[in-house]
Amino acid sequence: MNAPGFAVQDLTVVLGRGTRAARVVRGVSWSVEAGQTLGVVGESGSGKSMTVLASAGLLPPPATVTGSALLGGRDLLKLSRRELEGIRGRRLGFVFQDPMTSLNPLLTVERQITEGIEEHLGATRRAARDRARELLETVGIADPDRRLDAYPHQLSGGMRQRVMIAIALSCEPDVLVADEPTTALDVTTQAQILDLVRERQERMGLAVVWISHDLAVVGGLADDVVVMYGGQVVEQAPVETLHGAPAHPYTRGLLGARPVLGKRRDRLTAIPGTPPDPRALPPGCVFFDRCPVKGDPRCGTEVPDLLEVGRRHYTRTFCPEDQ
Repeated sequence: MNAPGFAVQDLTVVLGRGTRAARVVRGVSWSVEAGQTLGVVGESGSGKSMTVLASAGLLPPPATVTGSALLGGRDLLKLSRRELEGIRGRRLGFVFQDPMTSLNPLLTVERQITEGIEEHLGATRRAARDRARELLETVGIADPDRRLDAYPHQLSGGMRQRVMIAIALSCEPDVLVADEPTTALDVTTQAQILDLVRERQERMGLAVVWISHDLAVVGGLADDVVVMYGGQVVEQAPVETLHGAPAHPYTRGLLGARPVLGKRRDRLTAIPGTPPDPRALPPGCVFFDRCPVKGDPRCGTEVPDLLEVGRRHYTRTFCPEDQ
């Protein structure tokens, strides 16, 4: 077995201080190996994006981050800002949800790709442009020379996302973090982006962390899936196990809320209520107020541990048997 490409251990993130402090990530641990894909799913506010941002040192003060984030045996949380700048973009590539807010509207596509190549790989301006042209061809952008001289607003949404992937892969990182990268794209473009990531992963041996609210996308891409709710991991399993035998009521609710091709439903199942306020978390199971089971007297008063219920299958509930 390969060493983990990227691993977070007991990661906790607190935003703010005093009575307004919000515990947005609480003791999260997961790992992904080289050549593998980890899907991280959950509703908005579950802590999935915050976990990877914190692990890469991308949260500004007054965020307090504890635990560890290991990349190649180095704990990113113990590195200086300068050391992190040498790792982000070089060994750790990012693709974010909205390329229009991630790309600089004042810089050409060429400059946004070549900047990291020159900084991290020491390439000349001409060599960096050649590399940028090659990357645009790789991600499926036609007429790359013309697109290199374009600005982000002159490209379609799908093309902008491909540029973001080109930037993320430009220095051949060990780990690619993709945070909701296909949410705003049409189905056809989304499928093309997924195929592109799979192809580059196979060629480069990338470890991929794919953050999404879409279980269908994750189901076709990931090897293992982490389900987050209320800042915690509530379930973790191989993708086939998670889809075939979900153990946590929240996971079952997410799966029940998705449309299934070929299966007719008059109405999709909804999870009632809203996620908890991280500044006022419940005393027991974090899903208690929305849970349809509530099958154990401890549910409202004790926080369940993350326990193994099958091979590489873990869940945080007192009622895993209630299917």
